Amino acid sequence: MYNNGYDNNGYNDYNNGYNNSYDNGYNNYNNGYGNQAAYYQQNTYVQRDEITPQTYNMIIGATLLYGFVINMIMVSCLGDFAMTMNPIAFIIAYFVMAISGGIMVRKSDNPVISFIGYNLIVIPLGLCLTIIINAYLSAGYESTIMTAFLLTTVVTLVMMGLGAMFPTFFLSIGRTLAVSLLITVIAELILFFVGIQLGIIDYVVVLIFCGYVGYDWAKANVQAKTVDNAIDSACELYIDIVNLFIRILRILARAND
Repeated sequence: MYNNGYDNNGYNDYNNGYNNSYDNGYNNYNNGYGNQAAYYQQNTYVQRDEITPQTYNMIIGATLLYGFVINMIMVSCLGDFAMTMNPIAFIIAYFVMAISGGIMVRKSDNPVISFIGYNLIVIPLGLCLTIIINAYLSAGYESTIMTAFLLTTVVTLVMMGLGAMFPTFFLSIGRTLAVSLLITVIAELILFFVGIQLGIIDYVVVLIFCGYVGYDWAKANVQAKTVDNAIDSACELYIDIVNLFIRILRILARAND
């Protein structure tokens, strides 16, 4: 009589309803959480999506080629404009564009933004090349410019090969190269303001940027092979090669004199 009065059927119905509601709610929560996790993993995969080594190297090469073609066009078409620019305005514009471009390349994971930053570096350096090369052309150094170009190409390829063969060594000298370059730049600025020119500094800078070519190529080979990293690596190599070319050109021109 007591058990029947307690109504086990009603209690069981209550438990069944509670369990069904709890299970359905828990499953819905799990489904939602699972969907969010899948969405996060998908987005993470897209952001970190790697490309094949062949495509990665092709993008580096194409980006470098693009920068050099832009520079060739600037040298051919903007000689008169570059020579008539206000020096102070040019220096200010150079540093603003180069620093902004460097920040965009280094900080962004978006290849489009990195490529825009790359252009902000290519253009001011292209104007520098325009001024320098046109000055040497006016002085009759056509063959010297071509020799410097060929020598820079050979040195770059050799150092990239060494960077690929001995990546551990080159990756270990990154800080040494940075400190050496900073000291050299400071020393060169001091000598410039006191009116002294030392040809040996050009040789030191060539050695530093030879090391940088090997370092940047070794770094390009060990980092994740993404489109953005390919553009970043091309930008670093572009800066190395341009500086290498300018210094080799100065050394050869001085030797001819």
